[in-house]
Amino acid sequence: MASIYANLPSPPLLVHSKRIPFRTLQKLPLSTIKERQNCVAVAVKATGESSESSTSLSIVKSVQNIWDDSEDRLPLVGLGFAALVAVWASANVITAVDKLPVVPSALEFVGILYSSWFVYRYLLLKPNREELFQIIKKSVGDILGQ
Repeated sequence: MASIYANLPSPPLLVHSKRIPFRTLQKLPLSTIKERQNCVAVAVKATGESSESSTSLSIVKSVQNIWDDSEDRLPLVGLGFAALVAVWASANVITAVDKLPVVPSALEFVGILYSSWFVYRYLLLKPNREELFQIIKKSVGDILGQ
């Protein structure tokens, strides 16, 4: 485990109440003994990887494993190309729908209603958040075949 301890000078925005130009932010003065009361202490600790691997790292490792297998490179490139085409097509569909007179307002209202329901259903209470995390972990496991 590596540790770094540093005393940094206080940012000028916190010391002065008036507006400070950007060029003065680039030149932070070094702290002297007289200015010790204006210093901010920062402690940073780097630890090793925990026993629980994060989902994003496992996804990256899965993609790297598929890419390393020479037989699966062409389907992976095709999947990436299909994703780009799908994003381009959906952007064009959204632009076309946005030009219709009433549809954008109705879709915005539906989006607000669904977002409100999602927050109420999954994010307000701790047991519901844990249920959401379980659903996400299960879905990721199903997608990756784990």
